[in-house]
Order: sequence, then structure tokens, then C-alpha cells
Amino acid sequence: MSSLIARTRFSVLDRSRTREGHTGAEALRDTVRLARELEGLGYHRFWVSEHHGVPGVAGSAPTVLASAVAAATRTIRVGTGGVMLPNHQPLVVAEQFGVLESLFPGRIDMGLGRSVGFTDGVRRALGRDKGDAEDFAGQLQELLGWFTGTSPTGVHARPAEGLSVPPFVLAMGEGAAIAARAGLPMVIGDLRNREKMRRGIDHYRERFRPSPWAREPYVVISGTIAVAGTPEEARRLLIPEAWSMAYSRTHGTFPPLPPAERVEALTMTERERGFYESGLTGQLAGTEEQVAHELETLLKETGAQEVLVTTSTYDRSALLESYRRLAGIFTER
Repeated sequence: MSSLIARTRFSVLDRSRTREGHTGAEALRDTVRLARELEGLGYHRFWVSEHHGVPGVAGSAPTVLASAVAAATRTIRVGTGGVMLPNHQPLVVAEQFGVLESLFPGRIDMGLGRSVGFTDGVRRALGRDKGDAEDFAGQLQELLGWFTGTSPTGVHARPAEGLSVPPFVLAMGEGAAIAARAGLPMVIGDLRNREKMRRGIDHYRERFRPSPWAREPYVVISGTIAVAGTPEEARRLLIPEAWSMAYSRTHGTFPPLPPAERVEALTMTERERGFYESGLTGQLAGTEEQVAHELETLLKETGAQEVLVTTSTYDRSALLESYRRLAGIFTER
């Protein structure tokens, strides 16, 4: 094992993806079960996400799901990747994470994003519009103020005030600059556009201002990593998500994950085929030796301290096996 990989933390973001023929409830229970399994494999964090009105994603209430995950585990850090701050009042977010940290002290992370609802209908249902994301920096400052007790309102966030819940910024778009100015750790992808990712990381490091939350820049790179016995098996793990992404780009809705063999039997339009093939390229997929080599190259290029793995596929057993093989790369086993 390379010393660079050995020094790097490996974590997982699970989006509670629904699978064809299975319910949302099954997807949520799979997420909790996966967290327990990954804890035993040595992963550092386990995060859940926030999506609204998406047929292919069951995770709509990340702090609720994070509570279930934390209750089912003992040592792995648990958090969100992330709570979409423009969808919520910062006081309520502070209260939710204050409760989580009080129940599971020293294990909770607060990953925060700036996206709003996926469609106009979802945004209307949330009472939000695209413009709400423009004041993310102000919303972030207000949220952190509830923990430090510096809110000018005279109101105190209970039980959040005085607690230390590590905040992370999901660096989509202007997120890198916002994370740097606030002095917060940053999560950035995607692995398919490494040049853009490196520019974002450089921008973040150059402009980082130390804060009570982080004295130095802390970079988490996120993306899909699939490990299997052969390159072909690893590539098959990518197929369900690649098709779901292609379908969403061409039909406007993100569907449940299909089995790989059904996707392979489809007759795709030229446009669908283009998005699908794009989704299969640029990911870290292969055998342990191949993925270890790619990881070492990626870590040298980015200087990242942590890797957040975001792999989704239809076959849950194959997904767990991929995570087992990846753990064998970064741990002494």
C-alpha cells in the first residue's frame, strides 16, 4: 500500500438510491445497513444526502436519516453531504445538528450545500426559488453564528449553542470561494473533470482564511470508485447510474436504478447514448491494482486529505464487495 493512500481518509456518501422493483423504505434500510458494514471496514465517515421529489432517491430528510445511521453504529462519523441550506432556515438547521451532536457527541458532521429544488415544481413546494441560493454565504454565516452564540437577534439556538459540529461546504460553483472565505473544509468533485476540480482546489487554498473551524485548508475530493475482480466487472457497476443520469438529462426525471443487464439490452437514442457513454468514462473503476494506481495519481495531483466515495449501483452485494475491495487498498489487511 502506498504511504500516500495510507495517510488519506476514506469516507462514503450514500444517496439512498431506489432500485427498480424495490421501495423507498428498502432503500433507506439499505443505507443504515451499509453504514454498519462500512464501519467495520474502517471507513472514516458515512454521509447521507438531501433530494426532494426525485423518484430515484429516497433520502429527502438527511438529519432524520443521519440520526438513524448514528443510532445503528458506534464509531464511524455520521453526517450530511449535504443539507441544502437555501431550503431551510439556518436556526432550524442549527437546532437539528445540535440535537444530533447532543445525542451522538463527537461523531456528527455538518455538510452543507447551496442547491435548491431540482425542478420548478419542487422549488414551489419548498417555498423557494433559484435566487435563494445566491445568499448562501450569508446563510452560512448565520448558521455558524447560532453555534457560537453570536446571532444579533437575542435568540439562542438550543441545544446547538456552544457545541462544535464540524461544518463542510460542498463546493459546487462558487462554493470553493465561499468555503475559503469562511475558513471551512471543502468537498469537491467531479472526478470526470479533473482540470476543473484542480482549479477549484487551487482557488480554495490560495484564498483560505483560517477560522475557529479550521486553521488550514482541508480538501475532500468526491466521486465514483468501483473496484472488482476484473475491469469488466467494475465497469458493470457503473452502468445503472450512468443510464439513470442519461435518462434524467433526456427526460427530465431521475429514475430508480435498473439492473445492468436491462440497460445493456436497451435501444438508446443517439442523445441518450452520448450521455450514457459519458457517464461511464472518467470514473475510477477497475481492479485493486488499477484503482490504487489511479488513486495515488489523483492524490498527488490534488493534495486532498480525504476521499468521499459516492458510488451507486443496482446490485447491492456487488456494491458492498466494491467497498470491501477498496478498504483493502487503504487499510493493512
